[in-house]
Amino acid sequence: METRVAALSPNPTIDDPSVAAIPEGPVTRISATAPAPLFPATDVWRFRGLLYFLTLRNIQLRYKQTAFGFAWAVFQPLLIALSLSMFLGKLVTLPSGSVSYLAFVYAAMVPWQLFAQVVNEVSQSLNANASLITKVYFPRLLLPLSSVGAGLMDALIRLVVLLPILAHYHIRPTVAILAAPLFMLLAVLCALGAGLTLAALNARYRDVNQALGIVLQFLFFASPVAFPSTVVSSRWTFWYGLNPLVGSIEGFRWSVLGTGSAPVVPLLAAAIITAVLLVTGLYYFHRAEKSFADVI
Repeated sequence: METRVAALSPNPTIDDPSVAAIPEGPVTRISATAPAPLFPATDVWRFRGLLYFLTLRNIQLRYKQTAFGFAWAVFQPLLIALSLSMFLGKLVTLPSGSVSYLAFVYAAMVPWQLFAQVVNEVSQSLNANASLITKVYFPRLLLPLSSVGAGLMDALIRLVVLLPILAHYHIRPTVAILAAPLFMLLAVLCALGAGLTLAALNARYRDVNQALGIVLQFLFFASPVAFPSTVVSSRWTFWYGLNPLVGSIEGFRWSVLGTGSAPVVPLLAAAIITAVLLVTGLYYFHRAEKSFADVI
């Protein structure tokens, strides 16, 4: 749209020619800015200092005023692994291949806890920072991205605890352990994609928090944490493989324990489903971003 600015007389009237006609002069062109992409990499880079600050703040607040601090990142997965080892490994005697059941379960708990923590933190990132959203502008995508940092920090701590467990049971990782970060990254991207959609929904509907807890409990038992995927009946293999955590958990377990073969098919399925979740999450988050300050 083009607008031309005319110089009016001090006391214009209807018959004044300056009101009826706009003379030739400088042209000011007013147009809408181009819509931001699904992932505004330029804006994220421009606000990288804020992203670092938010990530550091989330890590500090997670264990602020706690007696054990970062040890809580280990207590929960370790206690769950010990409980499963006691009841399912010894009483029910679920198979764990050629390795100890405790090492088998704890190795699966590392990517599972990473996924569960990231998707939970990302889904609540907008509501937890409502005061920032309503007062100042910045790329809203920084909030869910900063929530990933605390999950990665806890995952590194769990990896450190995994090393003495492997040493205790005389498990020597092979060269496949170099692929472990890829399976961790797959779990993070899957959690981020699902979390972006949930965060946008949670800004409007507070029921998301309640539903997420139920869904995570279901996914825990539907994922190969306490059992290998080989126990699943062949007629359910396809539907079971639609769970993207199957590929990341089985892949991480294979890379760390060095047993069995690489889960190629579940890994490909997990990569495809994760890509769909990530694109869908970015799209929905981008569409709902303009209304966050009004509904949160």
